[in-house]
Amino acid sequence: MKNKFLTSVLFLSILLAHSQSYNFKTIIDLETTEVISQGNTGTCWSFSTSSFLESEIIRLTNQKIDLSEMYNVRHTYLNKSWNYVMRQGKTQFSEGGLAHDVINSISKHGFVPNHSYTGLINGNKKHDHSKLIDTLKTTLDNYIKAPKSFNWKHDINKILDTYLGNNIENFNYNGTEYTPLSFMKQVKINPKNYITLTSFSHVPYHTNFILNIPDNFSNGTFFNVKLNKLVLIINNALKKGFTIELDCDVSEKSFSPKHGLAIIPADDITLEDALVNISKEKEITQEFRQQEFENYNTTDDHLMHITGLLKDQNGTTYYKVKNSWGKNSKRVNNGGYIFMSEAYLKLKTISVMLHKDALDKKTLKKLRKA
Repeated sequence: MKNKFLTSVLFLSILLAHSQSYNFKTIIDLETTEVISQGNTGTCWSFSTSSFLESEIIRLTNQKIDLSEMYNVRHTYLNKSWNYVMRQGKTQFSEGGLAHDVINSISKHGFVPNHSYTGLINGNKKHDHSKLIDTLKTTLDNYIKAPKSFNWKHDINKILDTYLGNNIENFNYNGTEYTPLSFMKQVKINPKNYITLTSFSHVPYHTNFILNIPDNFSNGTFFNVKLNKLVLIINNALKKGFTIELDCDVSEKSFSPKHGLAIIPADDITLEDALVNISKEKEITQEFRQQEFENYNTTDDHLMHITGLLKDQNGTTYYKVKNSWGKNSKRVNNGGYIFMSEAYLKLKTISVMLHKDALDKKTLKKLRKA
């Protein structure tokens, strides 16, 4: 009995010695705006891209400006409506979108400060588009059934006015009158400077292609690079002071807002332990990434904003990722940020958007030739 007791104590001591809770060291922490909540909406694409553009404004002008997410949501809903009608309802109509939808919107319509267009009316404090999207879709479906019965554009605009507020064409900011386009120019944002990168093996590398995912209703193009190159571009961009827009899959149970952590534990490690103690992760190859994409284990279900880089005590790389689920919820740790391991990023990233100046000269040259 004594020997068994000593053996058990020794085993427990070894186990505890090898169990290390996470201890992160900040390597890069780039300036951004406050974490906010997208509320009950599927508009993470606008919240994350707006946050990304806010950091770009800080980088370019040293001005911290809270941009309106809903101004560009409004214009994108109009674009989605046109797409749905022209395809006679034979396509998805939802709240979802991608980063390039915001870039498409600001190219035509510019952007505005949040105080000029909050998208909140009648004293509402929280965004909720559940009734809005149903009303839009019902109206469009009715038009498709009887296309000569009413002016759908007029009705869609009225619905958007009701739920988000009337569109604006000019506003005052710090005592100066602007249009949305002139305001965008004043803060030195040029939509042509932003590019989207991805990494999939079903198309040639160093080419532009339309990625066939449900939310790519606007047929945006992606520049394809090898997986290791994509990670290198992200790391170098952060080192050079550029933040990054991220489109990824967050459906994994190992994506945990409660723990503020996103990891890919090895098969022989329990999730409960991996979220508390540093554990071995799966090796992510280009082939495994492609497999998970093609079998739908990796989908484009959430967009966020990479603002920094960290390392744990073993030297493993993690990315500081700004989420849009708020920072005060009891289920959210790290103040609304997620610390995402390199393994998770490699496996679950659909695409990233960044300023073209963040690219190395060789990649930029290939992009221009594509």
